[in-house]
Amino acid sequence: MTKIAFLGIGLMGDPMARNLVAAKHGVTVWNRTRAKADAIVGATLADTPATAVAGADVIISMLSDGDSTRATQSNPALRVALQQGQIWIEMASIKPAEARAQADDLAALGVAHLDAPVSGGTTGAIAATLAIMVGGNAETFASAAPILSALGRPVHVGPSGTGQLAKLANQGIVGITIGAVAEAMLLLEKGGANPAAVRDALSGGFADSTILQLHGARMTNDDLGARAKAAIQLKDMNNIMEEAHNLGLSLPMSADIQSRFNTLCCDMGLGGLDHAALYLELLSRNPKD
Repeated sequence: MTKIAFLGIGLMGDPMARNLVAAKHGVTVWNRTRAKADAIVGATLADTPATAVAGADVIISMLSDGDSTRATQSNPALRVALQQGQIWIEMASIKPAEARAQADDLAALGVAHLDAPVSGGTTGAIAATLAIMVGGNAETFASAAPILSALGRPVHVGPSGTGQLAKLANQGIVGITIGAVAEAMLLLEKGGANPAAVRDALSGGFADSTILQLHGARMTNDDLGARAKAAIQLKDMNNIMEEAHNLGLSLPMSADIQSRFNTLCCDMGLGGLDHAALYLELLSRNPKD
């Protein structure tokens, strides 16, 4: 049994922590809103991040962004509680530079670090089928892989920061594909075809995808409650464009999708909906019936 401190019990953190408990690890949970941590049956509840990490073998952070993790890691009480030989796994989606800064900071305290963002949404988190992209030292990854395997399929993709880079690539594909699926669904609806039947017809073909089947159905069924928030997708698109700028790259499709998610979240005020709600931004561009 590995002792795990899990920081951040949100939409993703809740099922992930539950799966670690189900895998018979000793899990201590902390969340800023205590009631969410209380809901994890079988876990020990910590009042502070410092008490959560004390004595843990592995620390998993699933907080909202890089700033939240940085604020947590910089807390003096937590830094005193950290011990040499621990592994800190950052599983939130943050900037590659933030992941590298975390690794450097923790290394000075004798704590190893992996950046291991995930893809698969709440569905994958519940089913423990998340795609887990891991950056960091290969030996540290080998030590942490059995724990990460309780959450999904971990793959080591390179040195520190490359897990986050892989997640940005993933989110670019997701955002652009959502945009393409939205246009396809609108074309079908306005042209008089049955979108559900067309999705079935395309199943198994080159155009098929999870986004076509799941998000396409959400769009045409007006089922846009958040599984993965549009505001988080916008954050990821912003990070993609910042990384592209740093690398001197032009990514025109990503730039267009970033602009459209900005309209959805900021101008239309719909950032709390699912990222499939980009369909609503598309509707706003087109004539009403």
